[in-house]
Amino acid sequence: MSFLIGMIMGISVGIGLIVAFAKYENIRSMHRSQLATTVAAFARMTVRDSRKILPDEFYPPWLTWLNAHLDKIWPYVNEAASDLIRSNVEPILEQYTPAIFSSMKFSKLTLGTVAPQFTGVCIVEEESGDKGITMELEMQWDGNPNIVLDINTRVGVALPIQVKNIGFTGVFRLVFKPLAEEFPCFGAVSYSLREKKKLDFTLKVVGGEISAIPGLSDAIEETIRDAVEDSITWPVRKIVSILPGDYSDLELKPVGTLEVKLVQGKDLTNKDLVGKSDPYAVLFIRPLRSRMKTSKTINNQLNPIWNEHFEFVVEDASTQHLTVRVFDDEGVQAAELIGCALVELKDLEPGKVKDVWLKLVKDLEIQRDNKYRGQVHLELSVLSVRHREQFQKSFQP
Repeated sequence: MSFLIGMIMGISVGIGLIVAFAKYENIRSMHRSQLATTVAAFARMTVRDSRKILPDEFYPPWLTWLNAHLDKIWPYVNEAASDLIRSNVEPILEQYTPAIFSSMKFSKLTLGTVAPQFTGVCIVEEESGDKGITMELEMQWDGNPNIVLDINTRVGVALPIQVKNIGFTGVFRLVFKPLAEEFPCFGAVSYSLREKKKLDFTLKVVGGEISAIPGLSDAIEETIRDAVEDSITWPVRKIVSILPGDYSDLELKPVGTLEVKLVQGKDLTNKDLVGKSDPYAVLFIRPLRSRMKTSKTINNQLNPIWNEHFEFVVEDASTQHLTVRVFDDEGVQAAELIGCALVELKDLEPGKVKDVWLKLVKDLEIQRDNKYRGQVHLELSVLSVRHREQFQKSFQP
């Protein structure tokens, strides 16, 4: 994933120079007002929209040129990127490693013989009126990498896990901001994974069968998906300074808080052969261990009552969501997932409490089955930073 970002950065800087210069000249043009309506309409188009109305032959020639040359240089890129990925991704995985693992390290890492392909591009108009250029690039990669993770568990077992058959499709967002009069016409570039459409892969224990160890496959897959989702997925963004200056205003900042009351669970699936499950819940907006909240465990109960309160930092209510995962506590063994659910923060009205019952599913990424797994009851309330400050002042003497 770090390679994908590095590759996109190199390409996007060159594209950004062209786009920034053209946009800067257009600002000075007296004819811009005549085209405002048409430009605004096209600016709101997403990559998906453009793919629907434009056949492949109408795509920018440089996109085809880029993919053709990327195929040619891929063997060299593959070799050069391996060490870079290892040094950048291992620290990220460490942040998301579940409690049952003591470490996750790469023992082998090559990206295979299949190069990624860029399948779409669009320019997004800034709604806030801030001077900047936002570009979105759609990329697809059905790779055949050779990736082996050495995983050490807390009980002293070491396992080599092979990650195979990676399939990825996503849209990367690049923001060139602020615009400047001096070359290259923008001060910094921020990049993010705007939309993850598909991330598929298979796991295999080298010399063994991963299903022989209960909960291992789910824990590893969950770690990889969490790391990708949180480390570079919008609103998280990485900022690269191009011209000297202070760009701290571009960094991700809190805009409010989410108050959550985890009330109860109902009709949870029983994961135990003897007795009933011992359920507990894990809640988060961003899956960093320091930001995840864990409820108490209710022993031998399929209708647990928690009545616990949690608070989460919100950075972008329009795109972020609250995830709830309910597990069966298995003691020293890996906890078994009962089910999960999510709530889009954009569906919550600021300052008002929303009472919801959420049906649990097996997987939020791919709906593998429709089996009923129970429900969880939540009470939710979003407060903006401004509203929270006013709320706190009202209680001060």
